Amino acid sequence: MSRPLLAAAFLLVAGASAGLAQDASGPKNGPTPVPGTPATLNNDLRPTFVAQEPSDLMASKMIGQSIVNGANESIGSVADIVLGPDLAVKSYVVGVGGFLGLGTKYVSVAKEALQVTRVDDKTLKAVINTDKDQLRAAPEYVYLGQQPAKADAPKAGAQATDTSKPDVPAATGTTTTQPAQQ
Repeated sequence: MSRPLLAAAFLLVAGASAGLAQDASGPKNGPTPVPGTPATLNNDLRPTFVAQEPSDLMASKMIGQSIVNGANESIGSVADIVLGPDLAVKSYVVGVGGFLGLGTKYVSVAKEALQVTRVDDKTLKAVINTDKDQLRAAPEYVYLGQQPAKADAPKAGAQATDTSKPDVPAATGTTTTQPAQQ
């Protein structure tokens, strides 16, 4: 059992030393070898890494941040941050009212309306020049995926059809495109 292992080790050492001897005795007048580089990672495609600066604000620290007014009254909290196409902050979505997330109204305020400052290395302070009543009176911010369907859209298919039988053709002679029930 140990003889095959010993023989394999001997062949490995002999092969490695032969390879080193060949590299050392290579052609002296030939071109100098160029070290290989990956074809897809030239300097144009390498990512740029950035270290955090003490003045940088993290979005993860902004979400949930309490917002106070000039009288130091808590009037809401940052629920989300809206970015424009250039990835710059466009506005802040502020949650107003409610209790434990129930009944909270969301409004969007311009980025200039919210002044965010550092109190110390770990604490931020967000101040807005308004009160709770003004925020409650503002139009509600509705996320695109949560917008209600337009009231006039279903009128085109509002003919008399029996919705309790989805596989039955409509009264106009057309067939429905609903999948078969299993």
